[in-house]
Amino acid sequence: MLEHASADVAVAELMERHGGRLYSLGLRFCGNDDEARDLVQYTLLLAFRKWDQFEGRSDPGTWLYRIAARVCQRRHRKRAGEPRQLESLEKLLPSGDHAVVDVESTGDGPLELLEKQESRDAIENAIATLPENFRLPLVLKEIMELSVTDVAQILGVKEATVKTRLHRARLHVAKELRRHLPKKAAPPPDHSQRMCLDLLKAKQDSMDRGVEFPVAPYELCARCRSLFATLELGREACRYLGEGEIPEAAKNLILEEIRASS
Repeated sequence: MLEHASADVAVAELMERHGGRLYSLGLRFCGNDDEARDLVQYTLLLAFRKWDQFEGRSDPGTWLYRIAARVCQRRHRKRAGEPRQLESLEKLLPSGDHAVVDVESTGDGPLELLEKQESRDAIENAIATLPENFRLPLVLKEIMELSVTDVAQILGVKEATVKTRLHRARLHVAKELRRHLPKKAAPPPDHSQRMCLDLLKAKQDSMDRGVEFPVAPYELCARCRSLFATLELGREACRYLGEGEIPEAAKNLILEEIRASS
């Protein structure tokens, strides 16, 4: 078991398992390569120094991300374009739009979407311009692929709070994606707004739990079908953003510092 390993062995293993995702977290949260490398190095070296405090009550990876989240929060500097508050739910929803994403005509999957520079920039910008208290839950849940329970424990907030912020953040990303996807004229609503909002909550809840949404697409109105497809596309695109490797130079530096301190 990893919790019984020495600090140098444990942190080297954690770096192999989670270093790439930590680097991705740094890129999405800090916004540039140098700061992302610094975040990874500081997080792993802090984990090395605090390894004797790990009691094995949680997964070592969750413990590591808790450290990383605290490092992010301490290092956070408000950047240009980062709002103090997120738009209202009414402005995030496409209910007043005259056009909807044409989900039938686009063959774009997450990989194809990210291969398009404008779409990749849109996703990156959507994440970067989220206020910190919305951005971090989204990154931890969708890019790090942690559970809502783990995100709540890492951030020290209630699960209901994580869900509220996560739901709004997903809608923000979906709104940015809609700007870059093919559209068609929106048909008149054939469901009540209340029903659409209830279905949206159920859809987001299924995404939170990682289970299949129980309502078939053909049972949804065109607006809900379009929005839900865009939410899914945004989530899958976030997962692709989480894939990657820790830069070799940063990895070697961490290992050198661990060996020097052992």
